Amino acid sequence: MHYPFAEVESRWQQHWEEEQTFATPVAPGADKYYVLEMFPYPSGRLHMGHCRVYSIGDALARFLRMNGKKVLHPMGFDAFGLPAENAAILHKVHPSQWTERCIDDMKAQFKMMGFSLDWDREAVTCRPDYYHWNQWLFLKMMERGLVYKKAAAINWCVSCNTVLANEQVEQGACWRCKNPVEVKNLEQWFFKITDYAEQLLADLDKLNDWPESVKTMQRNWIGRSEGAVVRFKLLPKEFAPGMPVDDAQTSQLPDVEIFTTRPDTLFGVTFMVFAPEHPRVTELVEGTPRDAEVKAYVQKAKQEDRFLRTAADREKEGCFIGRYAVNPLNGDVVPIYIANFVLMEYGTGAIMAVPAHDQRDFEFATKYDIPVRMVIAPPDDADAIAGSDEARAQASAALKAAYVEPGVMVGSGAFNGRPSEEAKGAIAEYLEERGFGKRTIQFKLRDWLISRQRFWGTPIPIVYCPACGTVPVAESDLPIRLPENAVFSGSGNPLAAVDEFVNAKCPKCAGPARRETDTMDTFVDSSWYFLRYCDPHNTSLPFSRENGDAWMAVDQYIGGIEHAILHLLYARFFTKVLRDLGLVDCDEPFERLLAQGMVTNTFVDKATGQNAVDENGLLKYAKMSKSLGNGVDPIDIIKRYGADTARLFILFASPAEKELEWNENGVDGCSRFLNRVWRLALMLEPQVRKVLSTGENLSDGVSAGAADEATREMIFMTHRTLQRVAVEIGERHHFNTAIAAVMEFQNALYSYVTKSGEAADPKVTTFALRVLLLSLFPFAPHIASELWRVSGFTGRLDDQRYPAHNPSALVRSEVEVVLQVNGKIRSKIMVSAEATDEQLREAALADEKVQATLAGREPKKVIVVKGRLVNLVG
Repeated sequence: MHYPFAEVESRWQQHWEEEQTFATPVAPGADKYYVLEMFPYPSGRLHMGHCRVYSIGDALARFLRMNGKKVLHPMGFDAFGLPAENAAILHKVHPSQWTERCIDDMKAQFKMMGFSLDWDREAVTCRPDYYHWNQWLFLKMMERGLVYKKAAAINWCVSCNTVLANEQVEQGACWRCKNPVEVKNLEQWFFKITDYAEQLLADLDKLNDWPESVKTMQRNWIGRSEGAVVRFKLLPKEFAPGMPVDDAQTSQLPDVEIFTTRPDTLFGVTFMVFAPEHPRVTELVEGTPRDAEVKAYVQKAKQEDRFLRTAADREKEGCFIGRYAVNPLNGDVVPIYIANFVLMEYGTGAIMAVPAHDQRDFEFATKYDIPVRMVIAPPDDADAIAGSDEARAQASAALKAAYVEPGVMVGSGAFNGRPSEEAKGAIAEYLEERGFGKRTIQFKLRDWLISRQRFWGTPIPIVYCPACGTVPVAESDLPIRLPENAVFSGSGNPLAAVDEFVNAKCPKCAGPARRETDTMDTFVDSSWYFLRYCDPHNTSLPFSRENGDAWMAVDQYIGGIEHAILHLLYARFFTKVLRDLGLVDCDEPFERLLAQGMVTNTFVDKATGQNAVDENGLLKYAKMSKSLGNGVDPIDIIKRYGADTARLFILFASPAEKELEWNENGVDGCSRFLNRVWRLALMLEPQVRKVLSTGENLSDGVSAGAADEATREMIFMTHRTLQRVAVEIGERHHFNTAIAAVMEFQNALYSYVTKSGEAADPKVTTFALRVLLLSLFPFAPHIASELWRVSGFTGRLDDQRYPAHNPSALVRSEVEVVLQVNGKIRSKIMVSAEATDEQLREAALADEKVQATLAGREPKKVIVVKGRLVNLVG
């Protein structure tokens, strides 16, 4: 008889919804556990990536409830963004209507998967009851000086007609539409995330249960650098090489500031480089013979992707601007260039170039025939190189690549002979004492640009008044709602074309004003949604302090590694701001982070029309995507096999952190396993109901010490399964090995009852079936719940506690020992668990298969691993 999954799953899903089985406890106390998966964009259909992340979270949530935890497991939708606006243009419908329709479709699919979600706590970011609090938080951050507006060189996606943050530019293209990104200047709103740079960096050390790779990516993005700002003097336009440089006059010249992490290399500077976007470039070349050439290069550089052009393997190129600067340390005059490998947003937008000790500088100097001057020598060569200027010149000329390791200072005046690491601090101190610079700490992290020139996002609560200037909207006027009558033509910002929205009253003077028509970056929405789940129906605050403190921090957060920088950094920033606003007590939002792997599948090579293969002829796998046409519809799998089978395969096929290679045979195998469980439980039903009808406490079987060997083995397997499942799910989150243990246990139980027949202990069998269903429940809740009911166990399976294993049941009188000859398995024997090494050796030598392999030879060495194996060597 096959498991009737369609009927069973539908019935239990209806039961769970009617009974509100997954409602969150109001006062969790010390037993709280907050399980959260990253919420989805409401595209209208679940994909296998969704199914994987939510199956992981659901298995954990269900198991934690079985272990007495009061679990918060909510769901919502990250519902603002360009796809809905693009759909509105295509289908001539308002984005809200399109989005709400997609949300309804996806909620139905979530329920088809049987996920144990508390839908009463749903948060949908495009609804006014949510984005009201985005606007409120914007105003609170503005009060604290964390919001400002300025003109900025921004990433502009022509296709999406909007600004992109640096993090949203991937390989020079928009992260959403994949079209090229340009650079242009616009007035933009920013959040001062840089005020929290030190905290964001330092607190990574608190996150002991985050993947190290994610923390490394965040450290690199924040990019803390200790170094010095050095002031070079800018020589006048009239200066030409060979002209005398008067120290007294030089002191009156304007400065050019550079930031360097290598003050120890200052004596080796042979040129300076500005970013093409540097605001002083135009001023520096105005009216000079190089004016046109430099401006043409600047325009060319601005069209290039700023991240690709700085790649290590990109050719370094640039343009001499015809100006010179003076090195404050040794008075050297150095030429100034602009080049593709320097960006305005890092440091000061200008660098000192030391080709002997920086590879980018070396490549540029080689191309443009700029001198290379070694000032740090390898320790073993230091004496020879320091011997004379000629020796140093020869060593510099002999360089095939920059020398970037620590060494000994040479050609560096009073600092000669010092270790270069020591000289960093000494030279920085020297610069400070003479007013040539100062030690400082800089960050690669830049403030978060949140302005978006789109409709479908949170309106920024600002008006522009001719009399009062830029004025924040009063809190009592929130939320500022998106209009229902916008027209979506595909060009420009629809919000700016709605007069009823744009025309407003000034909150200060009540005079006419214009409303801000930019909307917020959708990453604002996802930067605090996990807090709204704590108190989703609050109409006075985004959430109460009481409810926030009761549930935060999230105990287990689950989502893709692709969010390591974008979302996770912003969520950490928002949590710290909200802490400082007195709204929550925690420093970090997520205690533990599980970054699940992608779901991949084979795909067709468009050139051959056949499945793509690698150089060894093996099938290639790639992330499921529309572009490759290798996606698998979860609904199709549910209709063919059932939700339990889909969940089971997703969790069994690969460790959660690794890629999952889709395999239809594996799905079929999981379906066959569930059918075996179904038939086994129905076979045992009469016996189990008879045991349960006695009303006796169901023994765990350990007391059956005098039972036969098969029963003792069944007791052992039952308690070993309890132990393994508890460890693999609860401690290690290794769902695949937990499922493997359940499969092994099902086989053991079937073998016991079929081989033992009437000799099978009915109480041991009943307890074993109970453990099987409890262990299966987190992964396949529909079939487990149905068989629990059919078998006659009392209460709802959802309300059961997971039994603790009995350690005494895991003590065996006999153990299986593997016998090897020269490392190859030749036999297995059962021996006393207390057997000595000598007894194990004798038993191995007496084994017939071992004797046949040895053929009369005496082993040279016998290796004994007590209770596990004997290896006869020689």
